[in-house]
Amino acid sequence: MSDAENIDKGRFARLYEDVYTGASEWRTLGAIDKAKNIVALCSALPHDRIVEVGAGDGAILQRLSELGFGAELTALELSHSAVETIRRRKIPAVVGAVEYDGAHFPFPSSRFDLAIISHVLEHAEEPRLLLYEAARVAQFVFVEVPAEDTFRLEWDHHDEERMGHINFYSPTTIRRLCQTCGFEVIAQRLTNTSRAVYQALQKEPLATVKYVIKETAMRLLPCIAVRVWNYNASLVMRKGLVNCAPDL
Repeated sequence: MSDAENIDKGRFARLYEDVYTGASEWRTLGAIDKAKNIVALCSALPHDRIVEVGAGDGAILQRLSELGFGAELTALELSHSAVETIRRRKIPAVVGAVEYDGAHFPFPSSRFDLAIISHVLEHAEEPRLLLYEAARVAQFVFVEVPAEDTFRLEWDHHDEERMGHINFYSPTTIRRLCQTCGFEVIAQRLTNTSRAVYQALQKEPLATVKYVIKETAMRLLPCIAVRVWNYNASLVMRKGLVNCAPDL
């Protein structure tokens, strides 16, 4: 039995084991906006040594490498197929792609300047544990989640919907989750998917109209807009003065 097979992974984690068979066009497109938010919130912070938790096929790391953001990029993934995909991509700034059990990071404390958790917490069985581990291994932590907790969110959960999402956040609830894990929020932003990416991903005649409506609503009436449409909520944080993490 291989080391990968020996890793104990949760029930939901196993769903992603064979998802990644190579670089995907939609993940590459989505990485443009995700990397932009990382750079916008983290460029003034130390970011030479970066680890991305739940790096998928490496699309965000590829984009960060192209932008020259971070001297040493490390991918952390629970999916063996994802790790192999990232290694095959041979991203210039990536110094390692590491498989783990979905909970405990195989790194010493304070190994990194910045940990990135982008569009991962909505998939995680133990989101607090991921945040605690990120705080242990990095000085700063960037988190982004889709703000899907709107009035249109269905009452009941269906496993086949929303690409494996099992946690649903609003800009307020993700902020409070991070704060109750002992983080000090340095900055937070709410963003809409960019026009070019939205049009490419939606591939429908009314994509531009929908984009303009969402963008205008977000700028004029953000409190109402986030109750109606999905946006992206991004935060960058540092460990607070009180360590709320349990002994692991």
